[in-house]
Amino acid sequence: MTEEMKRELEQAGIRTEQALERFMGNEMLLERFLKKFLDDPNYGKLMKAMEEGDPKRAFEAAHTLKGVAGNLSMEPLMDAAGRITEALRKDRWEEAEALKPRIRAVYEETAGALKRIF
Repeated sequence: MTEEMKRELEQAGIRTEQALERFMGNEMLLERFLKKFLDDPNYGKLMKAMEEGDPKRAFEAAHTLKGVAGNLSMEPLMDAAGRITEALRKDRWEEAEALKPRIRAVYEETAGALKRIF
């Protein structure tokens, strides 16, 4: 992983040093998982469940997305997914709906950086 790649990942909110600790310093493995993130269906599942008004499926997708983002040290995405997860956990649908623009923006920034790099 080049320093330029790390810089771009950091700018997108991906804490590469933290992620590398989880991956025992294996940069190739981290790169593989970052690339794989682009195929993760949970953001799409979350948006679809929210469009359909399904809080149970939305919670499951948000919670899973939060975990994936956390494991990859995608802090802004983990935070946004965590806020939606907590709103849904507390049966606050309107609050979760109000958080959709934030998670959309963060997801697009994160995925956009990964697409540029990989």
